[in-house]
Amino acid sequence: MTLPKIASPEEWQTARDALLVKEKELTRAQDALAAERRGLPMVRFDAKYPFDTPSGTVSLLDLFEGRRQLIVYHFMLHPGDDAGCPGCSLLVDNMGHLAHLHARDVTLTLVAPATLAEIERYKTRMGWTVPWASAYGSGFTEDCGVGGGFGISVFLRDGEDVYRTYFTSGRGGDQLVGTLRYLDLTPFGRQEAWEENSPGTDAPGSWWRRHDEY
Repeated sequence: MTLPKIASPEEWQTARDALLVKEKELTRAQDALAAERRGLPMVRFDAKYPFDTPSGTVSLLDLFEGRRQLIVYHFMLHPGDDAGCPGCSLLVDNMGHLAHLHARDVTLTLVAPATLAEIERYKTRMGWTVPWASAYGSGFTEDCGVGGGFGISVFLRDGEDVYRTYFTSGRGGDQLVGTLRYLDLTPFGRQEAWEENSPGTDAPGSWWRRHDEY
């Protein structure tokens, strides 16, 4: 890769100001998209799906923990797996303190189709404290359209009624990974083959490892 051009402070500031105009345009476009996302219609969802948790069997409604909004991260850990998906693990490593979400009436929990025992083993290995629930045998993962992959579902509670308001997967998960956001600020970026002006040849996400495997 050719390194960036060396410039004077004045030239650098001019180039930075020009990029800032585009960054502000993108920010406004993202704000407009977020507003459109908030305006999506919602669909009723069964509030009684059973989940195994360290506190016992609970329902989808219980996962809200009394709050109005619930974000579920569908984690790729399936029955019989020795370890969870490296990409999902990277995302969980980037989750911040949940008190900030709770302050805005939002609960965040991870759900996997693996058994609770398998989840607890992997959670202990990774040193995570974020809430988890097992959807083993409940049909929840399949009914959310996740299948064998991952995804993010958002639910809204209106009294005892539960509605699904949003779902994303694939590159939609990038927005939740702070590590990628930081890398996008650097001259070398993620060092993946699809990026322009990047020295990397890696396939997207191929370099991701569980944090104890680097």
